[in-house]
Amino acid sequence: MQPFRVRPYIIQPLPLGSNRGFTLIELLVVITIVAILASISMAIHGHARVQGNEASAIATLTAINQGQFAFAQACGNQHYAATLAALAVPVPTTGHAFLSPDLAADPLAKSGYEFALTGTPLNLEYQSCTGDALLERYSVTADSLRPGISGRRFFATNADRIIYVDSASFAGEMPETGAPPHGAELK
Repeated sequence: MQPFRVRPYIIQPLPLGSNRGFTLIELLVVITIVAILASISMAIHGHARVQGNEASAIATLTAINQGQFAFAQACGNQHYAATLAALAVPVPTTGHAFLSPDLAADPLAKSGYEFALTGTPLNLEYQSCTGDALLERYSVTADSLRPGISGRRFFATNADRIIYVDSASFAGEMPETGAPPHGAELK
């Protein structure tokens, strides 16, 4: 058996003209590809965010319509709450509110949209079971806080509980019942 020998390794310089490593052109090509992929992903992210904000606006209008309907049936003697905050007040008999507390602001800013409730005041001395004023009818508009960035479409609803959509705002033009002068029913 032969004894084990350790051979010393000698570090030798690379010969001139060696092909080890990347050239500047190769690095620029890789950086360009990464930049293109990043820009595409940012555009997709922006589009997804807008769609999410618009879906949230539709869900919020649906919740407001359901809350107003339940309020009119249980607490308003067939009339509607005057504010979103009034819908979020718990009913003394049940302890439950008609709208989530996170939607109890007038106007409400949520997910890139601003929601504004308006209506015709009821000229009766009767108040709701929570002691709040009542409306004969109502309309709610949802306007994008930053059009094109937080949302591309505008939404609205009224006492008919139909949600309408358009590329222009419904603010000041949404009737309390019936179809608005522009826009289409959301299907």
